[in-house]
Amino acid sequence: MSKAASFARREWGPLYRTVRAAVAARGGRAVPLTLASVSLIALFQLVQNQSRGHGFVQDVGFVRAQDPLWLALLRTPLSLFVPALDLPVWGSLAQVLLVFGIAEIVLGRPGTLVVAYVCTLAGTLYARLGITLGPGDVLGLPASDAQVVDTGPSAAVAGLTVCVCVSTRAWSTGASVIVAMVVEVIAGPGLASREHLAAIGAAIALCSLVALRRRRRASGVGGGGGGGGGGESKGGAGRSGAPPVGT
Repeated sequence: MSKAASFARREWGPLYRTVRAAVAARGGRAVPLTLASVSLIALFQLVQNQSRGHGFVQDVGFVRAQDPLWLALLRTPLSLFVPALDLPVWGSLAQVLLVFGIAEIVLGRPGTLVVAYVCTLAGTLYARLGITLGPGDVLGLPASDAQVVDTGPSAAVAGLTVCVCVSTRAWSTGASVIVAMVVEVIAGPGLASREHLAAIGAAIALCSLVALRRRRRASGVGGGGGGGGGGESKGGAGRSGAPPVGT
């Protein structure tokens, strides 16, 4: 039990303290983006279940690989908030409320938006690449997947989860998420599972780019002579839980 408790404190302690402090200090005001996202998903679900509403939601938020690229790119931002038709809407709402809420606190609103959009876009673009490669390629997809609607918020959720784990040093949790996505692809090789893996790849790339950027900044500060110590203390304090994306 002591080992389990020690692991939990090490793995999730920084995340728990960060989220708890933000919620205690600001309550719902700490996650306005998350609350807006949940409301938008619920609204899209309500509208698309109406006789005249389904066509509207399809026109503004359904993304398929068979669509012209310009149209897919135009619809991609709102596709984040269109719940998957084959899954209960409460699943999308719960995922977004939990993961977006934690990400908004840990990564900040700009970082959360960047990761969510880039990961969703990665899945969208991968679908086109996979269909172009065809089912004979290890990364390929059958032509019939061109008619399948993209994953909705789930690709963004997968990418945000990985970025939050990197930011808070929850390495085991992040590795478990990646392994789970790989197993999902092996067990049920479909468009959604592969888009999730593409989203995770994009998230890892974002984290790596920002880590490299910070390393270069730190090297520049360290080589700045006498002024380096003050700059480092200003920028480096408390960075163990710093978001992997942002300015």
